[in-house]
Amino acid sequence: MIKHTLHAARRAFSPGLRRFSETSGGDISEDVFEREGPPRLTKQASLYVHWPYCLRRCSYCNFNKYIPKENNDPIMTECLQRETETLLQLSQVSCITSVFFGGGTPSLAHPSTIAAVLESVSRRAYLSDKAEVTLEVNPTPVGKSKLEDYCRAGVNRFSIGVQSLQDGDLEILGRDHSSHQALQTVEEARRLCPGRVSVDVMFGRPKQSAESWENELSELLRVCDYHVSLYQLTLERGTQLFKQVLGGEVTMPAEDVTAEMYQCARRTLHQHGFLQYEVSNFARHKAVSHHNTSYWKGRQYIGVGPGAHGRFIPFGDGGVVREARTQTLEPDVWLREVQERGHGTRRRIQLSHLELLEEVLVMGMRMSEGINHKHWEWFSPQLGLHEVFGTSSNVQELLQSGQLILDDRGLRCSWDGLALLDSMLPALLVILERQISQRLQRDHTTRISNPK
Repeated sequence: MIKHTLHAARRAFSPGLRRFSETSGGDISEDVFEREGPPRLTKQASLYVHWPYCLRRCSYCNFNKYIPKENNDPIMTECLQRETETLLQLSQVSCITSVFFGGGTPSLAHPSTIAAVLESVSRRAYLSDKAEVTLEVNPTPVGKSKLEDYCRAGVNRFSIGVQSLQDGDLEILGRDHSSHQALQTVEEARRLCPGRVSVDVMFGRPKQSAESWENELSELLRVCDYHVSLYQLTLERGTQLFKQVLGGEVTMPAEDVTAEMYQCARRTLHQHGFLQYEVSNFARHKAVSHHNTSYWKGRQYIGVGPGAHGRFIPFGDGGVVREARTQTLEPDVWLREVQERGHGTRRRIQLSHLELLEEVLVMGMRMSEGINHKHWEWFSPQLGLHEVFGTSSNVQELLQSGQLILDDRGLRCSWDGLALLDSMLPALLVILERQISQRLQRDHTTRISNPK
């Protein structure tokens, strides 16, 4: 069963360079990166903003989230704004292509916080009024009541954490909403942002069967919008659910059952007009998540807020290579650091060429379209996809089995292969590392043999 391999996880040039088209699904289409090529790698970025607070911790969750001891929304808002401006200045990007407010439970934030952060973005970079701005929403009555205000603040896309339509399962998962409340929230979100509402749904839940999952998914598809994200429930050490399973209080579906659930979901979604464009994501009427697509295509992104991750070149600090950056996890410490120095970056790691290509490979192969030759060439101009993978006996076996495709379009998984991506990636990464190492060795030998 496929699981997340990497956590992805969050104004100088003319607006005329960026073209948008509204489709019948209300999605925002943006293809300037594919047309313009490498210069856009450093001039553009997406922005992820992390709201770390929740009212309660779900039984399965080990994300970076905290139960607030007091209401510190004003200071959190101020620090999110300040870190946004600091990191935008550091990256020197001229355009933010999308913004995603995640958490935690960002629908606990006041709409004025969302508006303030977007205003800060606009002060430092170009943010089109048609750029995708997504907010994760917990489908409680409180979350539902704030949707219209979020739209006024600048949000134009909602991601609704439905998770399940079975109230008993929601209780086991520790969720604080009912299935009825979730459906009401989806309905209201669709009224406000037609064609731009995604629902998150989880499978592999305790005691769940393939048959009950199929029925539940069919019910959900009768009311959902144009985007669905599927997530397999995984046991994480230290969570309440992990302890319950360990103690025999709760049983989880067998691996072959969850594998069948995934395949069942793929078939059912396809029958309802949804195209699978990534391992866990499905859309109809081209209503894909442009923000998440930027991760999968290896583009720059800036992470703001406690525990947020980012990938960008810090030109403002004299940087010349992309860095993997992680912000301080604990909100109170992060707040203090932002107040003292403008940002709460805790860790900076310069990515080597191999590490960058590894991320491009792992994230790109998650997409059904895979990695095309031109895209790979932007990151690896000297070693093409055929040169890296074409001569490998392991790859030849995967090609012959029909799980992998390497052709004039590029490298991608087949329909069957996409469900087995995790089992193929280790071999692909070993091949990549070997080819890069051999290339470096050849270059070194050439320099020694032909000194200037």
